[in-house]
Amino acid sequence: MKRVVAVAGSKISAAHTAMAAEALEATADMLGYDIRVERRSPEGTADVLSEVEIRNADVVILATDQPEEQARFRGKTVHRATPGEAIRHTARLLRAAVGDKGLGSVSELTPPPPVQTTPPGPAPRAMVVETPAASAPKRIVAITSCPTGVAHAFMAAEALTKGARAMGHEIKVETQGSVGAGNPLTPAEIEAADVVIIAADTNVALDRFRHRPVYSTSTGKVLKGARQVITTALEEAAPPAGGGAVETGAGKDLAGEVERLKAERSAQRSGPYKHLMTGVSYTIPVVVAGGLAIALSFMFGLDVAKEPGSLAAALMQIGGQAAFALMVPVLSGFIAFSIADRPGLAPGLIGGMLANQIGAGFPGGLVSGFLAGYIAYCLRNWIRLPRNLEGLKPVLIIPLLASLAVGLLMIYVVGTPIAAILSALTAWLSGMISAMIM
Repeated sequence: MKRVVAVAGSKISAAHTAMAAEALEATADMLGYDIRVERRSPEGTADVLSEVEIRNADVVILATDQPEEQARFRGKTVHRATPGEAIRHTARLLRAAVGDKGLGSVSELTPPPPVQTTPPGPAPRAMVVETPAASAPKRIVAITSCPTGVAHAFMAAEALTKGARAMGHEIKVETQGSVGAGNPLTPAEIEAADVVIIAADTNVALDRFRHRPVYSTSTGKVLKGARQVITTALEEAAPPAGGGAVETGAGKDLAGEVERLKAERSAQRSGPYKHLMTGVSYTIPVVVAGGLAIALSFMFGLDVAKEPGSLAAALMQIGGQAAFALMVPVLSGFIAFSIADRPGLAPGLIGGMLANQIGAGFPGGLVSGFLAGYIAYCLRNWIRLPRNLEGLKPVLIIPLLASLAVGLLMIYVVGTPIAAILSALTAWLSGMISAMIM
């Protein structure tokens, strides 16, 4: 296995550095190279290469537009490139650096079957039986998503596509980005799939994948090792909660559903940060639309929006009174949605609206979202109903009880202190601004 060390660095932005480094790591993994990447950006240097790593490396790649001291790499084969080349032509860059010609480095990871079947006797026959089962082509569908839906979702999709094809599998990847779903999966493709891979840093609805084995991971893990993710998915994928298997059980349907629900949630959830990012990802379009509408109203003059019936007043109403009023409820609602799925959406939206009404603002929306999500999640696991009444839980019982609980907590317990703290902080900042002006 080739050992490669690289320096990815852009003097323009940290994003270019990160994209170049992740592209090098993901592509090297697919090609079968061992790689370590040092990241250099205007904000500083991370993952610094050690002397041992440099000494043991077969080749050095400098994908940077920053000055690089040569003393560290004296005696090593150094291949220079730009960050743009590392992002756009990653495989070509790596193969040129290590001296590969064509795709030989991909196949060298998997020994050819004739090596195993040449010796005569019963042992080779046993190996021939096992090999097709392990290497039989699979049909894979996947979804990639990240909070902003710009870079990581598409890079993860490309990594999965390259990794699956290198392993001999069929794959189709749907990207859930900032412009909506790209390359959407059809019901027929989902039904024919052997496994579903969800590589997402936000919550992804699993309703379409009932009866299909699902494996959930993050975009970061895909970028670091797409082939390993695919291998693990084929071994460990399990049907999501609420699938058809629940309906066919005889005496343990509800218990089986709860266990699958716990397994699914533990696989998808990576802590409050992921839930927060899900809420933020749904809030960003609301904030952008509202802010631009307000900016358009200012084009007619700062005071024109105060004139009733004017176009500037209408734009201000769209942006300030409608869009910005929805910001906190949407944030709260989709934080709760990330935690408890659809049963948490209504209590989250209601808690966010109450946070607006009592003056708790953005902090109140955060608190109400997490309260609503975890209350709905606990109710979903705790409440036991007869089988013929189970359908009432997600549409009536859980939303009602969770909304009442969150509403009462926001009004009588949590909301008032948060509103007081926010009001005091606002007054303090206003005082500071007044003192600076004077």
